[in-house]
Amino acid sequence: MIFAHQALLSTGWAQDVRLTLVGGCIQKIETDAHAQAGDICVDTLLPALANLHSHTFQRAMAGMTEVRKSGRDSFWTWRDLMYRFMDHLTPDQLEAIAALVFMEMQEAGYASVGEFHYVHHQRGGMRYDALAELSLRVMSAASQSGIGLTHLPVLYTYGGAGQVPLEEGQRRFGNDIEQYNVLVEGARTGLSNLPNDAKIGIAPHSLRATSPDDLTTVIAAHKGDQVHIHISEQPKEVRDIQAWLGARPVDWLLSNNDVAANWCLIHATHMTDDETRAMAASGAVAGLCPITEANLGDGPFNGPLYLKSGGAFGIGSDSNVNISLTEELRTLEYSQRLRDGARNVMIVGEGSVGHTLYTGAASGGAQALGRDAGEIAIGKLADLVAINTDSMALCALTQDQILDGLVFAAKDTVVTDQWSAGRHCVKGGRHIARDAITARYRAAVSQLLASI
Repeated sequence: MIFAHQALLSTGWAQDVRLTLVGGCIQKIETDAHAQAGDICVDTLLPALANLHSHTFQRAMAGMTEVRKSGRDSFWTWRDLMYRFMDHLTPDQLEAIAALVFMEMQEAGYASVGEFHYVHHQRGGMRYDALAELSLRVMSAASQSGIGLTHLPVLYTYGGAGQVPLEEGQRRFGNDIEQYNVLVEGARTGLSNLPNDAKIGIAPHSLRATSPDDLTTVIAAHKGDQVHIHISEQPKEVRDIQAWLGARPVDWLLSNNDVAANWCLIHATHMTDDETRAMAASGAVAGLCPITEANLGDGPFNGPLYLKSGGAFGIGSDSNVNISLTEELRTLEYSQRLRDGARNVMIVGEGSVGHTLYTGAASGGAQALGRDAGEIAIGKLADLVAINTDSMALCALTQDQILDGLVFAAKDTVVTDQWSAGRHCVKGGRHIARDAITARYRAAVSQLLASI
């Protein structure tokens, strides 16, 4: 049982709320209730967000690429550095890094994660005895942290638009369709070691890393699964795809595939207005990663038109350079303000921008991960987060201002408790397995740096 002095239910704010959880789901909600002996008592209860896009291994290189080199630094120069760093990772190290990332996400208030996993093989591309070895390591990390996992093995067949061969730094990613399907099924066996809310989806990396025929084949082979794909992140990508396929990436994808509500289009940064409207109409989720998109110089999303067109969105931490739920949401809004020279941009009509951002990301993130969550309602997964509104950042605000304060004024330290499908993973602002996870991470990173 959870007792909250106030909670944001699917029907709006309610006072003195008591939740009964059974089997990881919300079975009963009482309002104007009283705390009972044994209840877990919190101040303010919210639906917890999903982190819909993560590459966990990149967390260990945070801060290592912020040095200017000769010439103009860009996403593509960053990518070369990332490949060299990744080439030394061992399975034990990858697992330790992933566990730390998942723990940090939960302490920031996320209940689940979409792990867009593309490191599959040994250095140089040699296969592990178990093809899905590194996917199973990600799942082990999720088990250690208790986070809700939608695992997304990545199909990465080519080194660039036009089916060019993989570069040396990409060989750990590479699979053809046949081998990829074996890998996915191998990863699927790992679900037996995870709670029932864990899922497997597929992730064609991008149009440039696959081909039209392969994309059609892999989607047909995994019909009904969640489908995540990088799209239109960088201007060079847009130019390369247009030169190869005769259309811009989002336009080509929507015109040649049955993109629907089980799809998540990551970044979609560089879109025309027509593409923005069409993407919103498809029912797919825009997977926005504002901190990473700012860090890599990707550019801002076409937010106002997308929202006006009824588009669904969620947030992810992508490169994990800074894992912060509140910072992702405020960076999303601030990127729009800087571009447009205006305030309170990410909302249709009038009202609370913080409420729009938080509840929109809660709903869209759950959709993208295939989780029956995103709101506090009977029957939904108990993906929950409790915050302390007596903190200095929030104590002066009315109930209707809490989400504005959370998004624009607070830090993630206001999080006191967090549940992933009913698993109480964060208590008193601290993950229950923090000591073991951080110790293993420190040892793994020390070994990794010594090998580079």
